[in-house]
Amino acid sequence: MATTKKPLLPEAQLGPAEKLLDLVLSSSAHLWHNRPGFELQGKWAPRPKKGAALPKGAKLVSPGLHESAAVTLYEKLLEIYALNQDLMAHFASYALTQTDWRDLKVACAALMLVQSRSGQPVREDDGEVAFHDDDYRQIGEAMLLLYEKKSTRMLTPKAVLRVAELLELPAIAKLNRKAGFGDPAAKKPPLGRWKRAATKWLAYREQNPALLAGLVKAGFKETIKQLARKAGYKPQGQAFFEVLGWKQKQAAAGHRTVGLSGLAVQKSDRFDGLSEAEICEAIDTQRLSYKEVVGRLPKELGLTPAIMAALVPSLSDRDLRILTPTLESLGLMADAEIRTRWEQAIASATDQRSLNIAKNVQSKQLKEKLAEAADVAAQKAVSAATKDTDVRVLFLIDKSGSMQGAIEQSKEALSKILAGFPLEKLHCATFDTVGTVLRPKAATRTAVQHMLATVKADGGTVHAAAVRALAQTGLTFPVSARLVVIVVGDEAGEAGDQFARVFRDVGYQVSALALLLSLAPSAARGMTVRSCAASLGVPYSEVDVTSFDDPYQVPRVLQALLDAPVAVGAAPRQGWVERVMTTKLLALPA
Repeated sequence: MATTKKPLLPEAQLGPAEKLLDLVLSSSAHLWHNRPGFELQGKWAPRPKKGAALPKGAKLVSPGLHESAAVTLYEKLLEIYALNQDLMAHFASYALTQTDWRDLKVACAALMLVQSRSGQPVREDDGEVAFHDDDYRQIGEAMLLLYEKKSTRMLTPKAVLRVAELLELPAIAKLNRKAGFGDPAAKKPPLGRWKRAATKWLAYREQNPALLAGLVKAGFKETIKQLARKAGYKPQGQAFFEVLGWKQKQAAAGHRTVGLSGLAVQKSDRFDGLSEAEICEAIDTQRLSYKEVVGRLPKELGLTPAIMAALVPSLSDRDLRILTPTLESLGLMADAEIRTRWEQAIASATDQRSLNIAKNVQSKQLKEKLAEAADVAAQKAVSAATKDTDVRVLFLIDKSGSMQGAIEQSKEALSKILAGFPLEKLHCATFDTVGTVLRPKAATRTAVQHMLATVKADGGTVHAAAVRALAQTGLTFPVSARLVVIVVGDEAGEAGDQFARVFRDVGYQVSALALLLSLAPSAARGMTVRSCAASLGVPYSEVDVTSFDDPYQVPRVLQALLDAPVAVGAAPRQGWVERVMTTKLLALPA
C-alpha cells in the first residue's frame, strides 16, 4: 500500500517558516560598512560626495556596525527562535555551510552562543537526572570553530570578532536580557560562550603555526590581536607574539610569564630604498599578498603596473573584480594573461557587486563584462533553485497609472533579475487594462533593459489581462513543471478571486505566487496578489524592490522566491525551508 510522505514542517510551524522566508527576502545584506554613510528610514546608504545635500530626514552614520540594521536582523532571528528553536538551530547551521551571507552568519552565531538551551539536566520527580536538554550553544561554538581548508564558508577572524562586537552593542544586549539570555542586573552584556569559543579558535591556530602565519599574511594581524585581548587569551608560548609582531610588557599586576624577554618579533619592513624590480622579486620569492605590499610601498614609487602585475597571482577572484578600476588605470587589462585571469573571475561571480564597480571604470567593454558578471550571479542563483525541478516563471509587470513614480524602480530591479532565467522558461507581460507580451532578445541585463525601455505607466489595472495575453500566444506548460508567478507592482487592482479565476480559465496550475512590491510615494497598495494566493491555496512571498539595490541580495532573493515553502497538502517537494530543516546540525570538532 502506497504511503504519502508528509511535509517536513507541520502546519503549526508554518508561522516561523514564513518569518524565516521574510527575513531572507527583506533583511539588509550588510551590517558593517567600511565607509561613511547615512541612514534614512532605517536603511543605510553611502554618504553623498562633498557638497551634495543629504535627503530630508537622513542622519549621518560613521563607518562600522550599522545599529539599526543589526537590531532589525537580530529581532527577526529572536522571533524565529522564540517560535521554533529547532528551526533556528537548523537555520544557523544552514547559514554557515550553505550561504555566503557573511553578516547573517555573524548574527546567527551570536544568537546561538547566548540562547538559553545549553544542555541543562532534566530531572525526574525524585530529583534524579533523566537526561540532558539539547545544547544549542554548541552550534554557536561550532560556527566559530569550523575549519575547512580553502573554504569560503567558514568564519574569518574578522567575523569571529564581529560576533562579540554585535553582542556588546547595548541594543542587542538589551534584547538578549529581555529574552532571558543573561542576568538582567548585570552591567556587562551577555556573551554566552563567545570567550570560550574564541579561546579555542586562537589556541588551534597557535598550535598550528602555519595557519596563524597564513592569517597574518592575509592581513588579519590586528584583528587577531583584538580577538586575543577581548577573549583574555593566554598563549602557551612566545611564538604566538612573534608571528603577530606583538611586543609585550608586564601587566600592572605582574602576572604575565610569556613573551616578556627574548621576543624575536617578526616585522614587515617597508620597501623604502628598494627598486621596482627588487620589490617585484620580493613579492615573487616571499609570495606576498596585495594587503602585505600596498602599505609598505615607497611613497615616491607607489603601486606601479609591474608591482600590480606581480601581485595578480595572489588575488582571489573577488579581489580581481573589485580591483578592476585599478587594473584598468594601470593599463593591465591589455595584458593577455591578466585579462584571461580576470575573465575567469567574472565567470565565478556570485553577487552583483560588479554593477557598482562598473561605475568606476572608463572602458565600455569592461563595463559590459562587469554587467555580465552580474548576469552570471543571477543565473547561478536561478540554477541552484531549479536544479531539481522544472520551474517555469511568469513575470507580470504592472504599468498602470498608479505606478507613475515607481515604474522606473521596477524596471531597474527587473534588469537585475530577469537575466538569470533561461529564455525558454521565462515569460513576461505588462498590464494596465490590456496585457502586452514582452520577449527579451537575450538572457542579459542589456537585453532586459532594451525590452523595458518603452514601458510607461498609464491606464487602469487588471492583473488578469497579462495572463490572458500570454495564454493567447499559445503558451502552455508541461504537467510536471512548477509554475511560479511573480507580480511586479503595488497589487492595487481587481479582486483576488477574479485574478485567481483567470489561471483556472486558461489552464495554468500555479505552484506559488510572489509580489515584488513597487510602490509610488503617493500610491496606496492593494490586496490583489495576496488574496489571489489565498484563493488558489498556494504559497505567497513578498519582497520590496528596494532590496535589489543591494548587490548581494539579488541572488539570495531569487533563490528564496523560486524555492518558497509548499503549502500543507500540496504535492510533496523539498522547498527552501524544508531544505533548511534537513541541514545537519553543526557539532564541535573532535
